[in-house]
Amino acid sequence: MREPVFTGACTAIVTPFDQSGAIDYGCFGRLIDQQLDHGVDAICVCGTTGESATLSSREHIAAVAFCVKRVNHRVKVIAGAGSNDTSAALYLSQHAQDSGADALLLVTPYYNKATQQGLLRHYKVIADSVGTPIILYNVPSRTGVNIQPETYAELAQHPNIAGVKEASGNFSQIQKTRNLCPADFSIWSGNDDETAAICMLGGSGIISVVANVLPAEMHRLTALCLANDFSAAGRLQLKLKPLCDALFCEVNPIPVKTALNLMGLEAGELRLPLCPPTDASVERLKLALSSWDLLPEQTS
Repeated sequence: MREPVFTGACTAIVTPFDQSGAIDYGCFGRLIDQQLDHGVDAICVCGTTGESATLSSREHIAAVAFCVKRVNHRVKVIAGAGSNDTSAALYLSQHAQDSGADALLLVTPYYNKATQQGLLRHYKVIADSVGTPIILYNVPSRTGVNIQPETYAELAQHPNIAGVKEASGNFSQIQKTRNLCPADFSIWSGNDDETAAICMLGGSGIISVVANVLPAEMHRLTALCLANDFSAAGRLQLKLKPLCDALFCEVNPIPVKTALNLMGLEAGELRLPLCPPTDASVERLKLALSSWDLLPEQTS
């Protein structure tokens, strides 16, 4: 029986850019260290929150390699490597494997709107070609494609497909997936405000945006879930809800990068077509952050 790639809270870390638009590796290293200092269980680099869609292949490969080296085996590193082009996803997957990433996060091919048969073939081609465990990523709101439970059940038979980051928000589907798939096919929440609920259905934790600003609390939330203390986990989940909502008041990662900058953690610029949030969104973020005492005095 396979062990989960990780259990607990994995931070889907932002990619900081300097004012020239290049990756700011000094800031990137400090953000990674800050996460590890506060007890997160894994780091996911070059995912949606890391603005992977705007990274060149060279930048993507370099960012993964930097993160793996910086983490230095302290926790697991999951490398985003998805694409709507199977050959491009395979290319990024092979480079992430060569860098020493512990797992690959492969979003469903977006825009193409593959059929379920197309999804099966896409993932099997990659899984047959690398030895690094694969985490599927289902986020229909972004990709226009939904992985059906029966498709999960077939993919779960592949020894190199370890589980899924499930961000469909469809709890009926998640329950059916859990029933159809073997116990060692892990399900991680892809939505912060659904963490406790998915863990209650047998989930292994969260690949989290909120952990960028509250790493210790997201680790604690998943620790409570994994200890089957869902009464305390539910209370913490409810307490986190306003911050979760604020961090998604505009498209991710606009709010979370803005929040980190407000906190003085230097997340840097956004890349077009993402742009700074409205003044109303900034005020909402300030209010949510101040409720957790996360703002420097001059910002609150």
